[in-house]
Amino acid sequence: MSRSIVRQSKFRHVFGQAVKAEQGYDDIRVSKVTWDSSFCAVNPKFLAVIVESSGGGAFLVLPLSKTGRVDKNYPLVIGHSGPVLDIDWCPHDDNILASCSEDCTAMVWQIPDHALTRPLSDPVVVLEGHSKRVGIVSWHPTARNILLTAGSDNLIIIWNVGTGEPLISMDDHPDLIYSVSWNRNGSLFCTTCKDRRLRVCDPRKREVVAERLAPHEGIRPMRAIFTRDGNIFTTGFTRMSQRELGLWDPTNFEEPIALLELDTSNGVLLPYYDPDANMVYLCGKGDSSVRYFEITEEPPYVHYLNTFSSKEPQRGMGFMPKRGVDVSKCEIARLYKLLDKKCEPITMTVPRKSDLFQDDLYPDTAGPEPAMEPEEWLDGRDEDPILVSMRQGYVPPKSRELKVVKKNVLDSRPTTRRSMSTLDTNSLPPQLLERLLEEIQNLKATVLSQEKRICDLENKLSQYTNGSA
Repeated sequence: MSRSIVRQSKFRHVFGQAVKAEQGYDDIRVSKVTWDSSFCAVNPKFLAVIVESSGGGAFLVLPLSKTGRVDKNYPLVIGHSGPVLDIDWCPHDDNILASCSEDCTAMVWQIPDHALTRPLSDPVVVLEGHSKRVGIVSWHPTARNILLTAGSDNLIIIWNVGTGEPLISMDDHPDLIYSVSWNRNGSLFCTTCKDRRLRVCDPRKREVVAERLAPHEGIRPMRAIFTRDGNIFTTGFTRMSQRELGLWDPTNFEEPIALLELDTSNGVLLPYYDPDANMVYLCGKGDSSVRYFEITEEPPYVHYLNTFSSKEPQRGMGFMPKRGVDVSKCEIARLYKLLDKKCEPITMTVPRKSDLFQDDLYPDTAGPEPAMEPEEWLDGRDEDPILVSMRQGYVPPKSRELKVVKKNVLDSRPTTRRSMSTLDTNSLPPQLLERLLEEIQNLKATVLSQEKRICDLENKLSQYTNGSA
């Protein structure tokens, strides 16, 4: 008698759960622009959402702790003169955000640690090089200050935002670029295009190193992302307009590693990838569900795990980097679902009975330190991300100021206010030092006398209230 063998995986029982209503973000006017981007970006400090605004483009930046109803007069980031199409947080500095717009520019912003008190209209740097609207911004995963932009002029430009100068320009695409994804060490990126081709590009050689015509036979938009193993995961449509996902080896594009039909729906499937767990979350615009899959080395290679469903359709989605999840609750992913008027966090959790740190769920993950400088990457060096342990939970690094200069880059030393104890007393004149010490002694004596007076008054008061006086 044959017995069915259940596939062993620690992620088989991952379940999604929406947070309580008071832990969401309400009264957000999510952008209605017709562009297939996620409209949302999140990191361990901030949530950013592209919103409706009159007279140009704007987006909202909230500290993660500022849950509940958002004031309708809450300050926005308002530098663009046309609708904002895409936003992306820098992986190496949680206060730096890139945005792009229909006004043909991309901008880089320094967000202060506290909540905005007035509209932010001055970007750190404006990147001007496209002749039509810019629809995609994507930071390099391991090199400091390298940013990729893709526009409707079919041009891809790679910038050094520390100098504000373009480093590389590629015009290999004959039509609109749908998506761009860097590989793990940033040596290559893959693109999908309206000409129905999937391309793998080497930016420093300025050439397409591999391409595949019609990985999905339908004419609707495709998406592609690199996995940690160097394979490419794609979403698209069949000839009969069924949604489909695929896994491809870029060194052999002839046959897919896996090809799986899903359902019939119009929404483009946006893939969000977790390289630590090798899981993909698929979120369709207009869908009310999130499907998630595990990619393994055993057939069928892409394993369906489960679906998180809710009542309302999503307008967009944000995906928290692994260093921002709650390890104490065995949370392996957190998505931020955009609805018409609010943003709803969804936690993805592996059920475990123990409260101890789960080593198998949390391997070392990519940290906020860049592995190399822009000049090193441009000279041909490749480095994997610098990993950090999740054991102690995530502690956000101090904010670093992005300085745009002619030569270099992020100033990693924040200015700090020096306390009296750190002053070099030897540098003070003896008379001034003596006067300061005398004043401190007088103030201490005054404080002590006032404290004694307060105690006497409190004793008298207690006597009166007890009726003894």
